[in-house]
Amino acid sequence: MAKDGNNGAAPFLPDQRSLTALRSAAACCQGCGLYRNATRTVFGEGPAHARFMLVGETPGDQEDRKGHPFVGPAGHLLDRALEEAGIDRAEVYVTNAVKHFSFTLRGKRRIHQRPTAAEIDACQPWLAAELALVEPDVIVVMGATAARSLLGKEFRVTKQRGTPLPLGEAIAVATIHPSAVLRAPDRDEAYAGFLDDLRIAAAARRSS
Repeated sequence: MAKDGNNGAAPFLPDQRSLTALRSAAACCQGCGLYRNATRTVFGEGPAHARFMLVGETPGDQEDRKGHPFVGPAGHLLDRALEEAGIDRAEVYVTNAVKHFSFTLRGKRRIHQRPTAAEIDACQPWLAAELALVEPDVIVVMGATAARSLLGKEFRVTKQRGTPLPLGEAIAVATIHPSAVLRAPDRDEAYAGFLDDLRIAAAARRSS
């Protein structure tokens, strides 16, 4: 067994791999220190062989409380954008690069905090295992944390978003996180750019 919070997620992965087995094992993960303050592990959800995998950053406050990914305001915006982009939500597996809520306390409020590089790397085995099982055609990489995990530390979403890239047997399309749309000074403009990126991902699926 891994020493508490030091050795990453790999020792916690089950020998027999299925999404159900991964989800059960991830509930006990102590591969980094984030588990100490989070309410629970928030694992990915969706069809076992989804055509699209959407990878966000970390669970938010509501996701941490409810135990499901993308159920807060950013998730509602994502659902709207997927529909407008012509991506069937029933063909989508959603997950996060980091499975525990990363936050700092401000009074009684829990404010999202970007995970450290070490925390992203520690959680990467869970994401790699999800990808290996789902085998999506298209991976939508949402935000810098997801890009760090999947595309490397040199990748910059702001400069390289919206460009289909090979990632294993799949096509990856990077974009901003939907929460960034909600925080944007011009939300309409940010949403339009986010929607454009999802439409590129939809087109990549059709051409694959």
